[in-house]
Amino acid sequence: MKSPAAPQPVVLETARLYLSEYTPEISNHLFTACSDEEIKAYLGLKTAEELAEEKDKFSKGFTTYYHSFKNFRILEKATGTMMGRCGFHTWVVSHRRAEVGYTLLEDSYKQKGYMKEALGPVLAYGFEEMGLRRIEALAADYNTPSIKLLKHYGMQLEGVIREHYAVDGINEDSVLYSIILPEYDQLKQSWNLQFKIHQPEQV
Repeated sequence: MKSPAAPQPVVLETARLYLSEYTPEISNHLFTACSDEEIKAYLGLKTAEELAEEKDKFSKGFTTYYHSFKNFRILEKATGTMMGRCGFHTWVVSHRRAEVGYTLLEDSYKQKGYMKEALGPVLAYGFEEMGLRRIEALAADYNTPSIKLLKHYGMQLEGVIREHYAVDGINEDSVLYSIILPEYDQLKQSWNLQFKIHQPEQV
């Protein structure tokens, strides 16, 4: 599962998926050494507008002194198809916290358990390998599938952030969920996660 970008990623392997690490270092190589078509294929971008948006994000800087990220591309094992992303953004390394986010690129991938299969290993990786103490997630209050997924992994509702996220020019409320390390330690056995971690030299 080698990517077109260097350095090589950590890969989490589940029953149906490879979760291929996407880091600032990989992003830098991708946008400075690869063609537009390679970038689109690697990130699962469909249009020139999506490519321009990602280039704009890169040019303005994904990370700062305070924030970094560690994302994972969701790849179908059987075909290598890029299906979506799941990982951490707004990762505040010094405070051991990060926000988790996720998306599937096509409606045909939804309601098949792929994100449930991806999110558990990503949460475990965050706590056990990244040293996180707190993981939080934000969702629209009407996004029932996302909220159900967060609750499945024991994330607790903390409250509502008013007019937090702009959708089609209108600011909507977000609901804030979180899980902290002691809760993860209590719950992880019940999750019954089945995944392997492949370091770069093993991939």
